[in-house]
Amino acid sequence: MISLFVKIPLKEGKTAELTEAFKEIAAGVATEEGNLLYSLNFVKDAPDTAIIMERYTDQDALTAHSQSDHYKAFGPKIGDLVAGAPEITIMEEVWAA
Repeated sequence: MISLFVKIPLKEGKTAELTEAFKEIAAGVATEEGNLLYSLNFVKDAPDTAIIMERYTDQDALTAHSQSDHYKAFGPKIGDLVAGAPEITIMEEVWAA
């Protein structure tokens, strides 16, 4: 399994707009074979920091996700909301309960 944490710094007060954009991409992600988790979270101590947690069955599923139309549309859609480059951490999941 492959897991990702995508940390996105937002401009102040843009959480609601990001949430709406996320709902759109999440609808597409829900149709992807091999996607097991796609969730939007906001950091309690830093509410203008979003974390997208993702989980895929394998690299092929992650590659298919990154090549999807909804993925390609998401970046431009949120471009005016972000305050800096996202920080992406890709992990190989070894064990989960």
